Amino acid sequence: QLQASGGGPVQAGGSLRLSCAASGRTFSSYIMGWFRQTPGKEREIVAAISGSGDSSYYAAFVKGRFTISRDNAKNTVYLQMNSLNPEDTAVYYCAVRRSGSFYYRPSDFGSWGQGTLVTVSS
Repeated sequence: QLQASGGGPVQAGGSLRLSCAASGRTFSSYIMGWFRQTPGKEREIVAAISGSGDSSYYAAFVKGRFTISRDNAKNTVYLQMNSLNPEDTAVYYCAVRRSGSFYYRPSDFGSWGQGTLVTVSS
């Protein structure tokens, strides 16, 4: 089970750090991902991180603004978001990549958390 938190309102250019706490599984064994979704659009990958935390993947639109990290001792994955702009407004979700999956599509992930809303104002 995943619990995302840390969203909220922020002005353009500001920063937020999202957290996703996991329970009930061997956390360090799984690739974790952050996705986002806005009304009328498909859910899209933002970033993902390996179980050990030594490799990561970012969507092109992140452009060096976001950093994904994890603390396996705390069963938590983070998304540090800097230089936010209004286009980053979305509900952000964390999820676990399914065993045997090799891509970053929403269908490759499961155990979705409830999402946390990020609202960036100009």
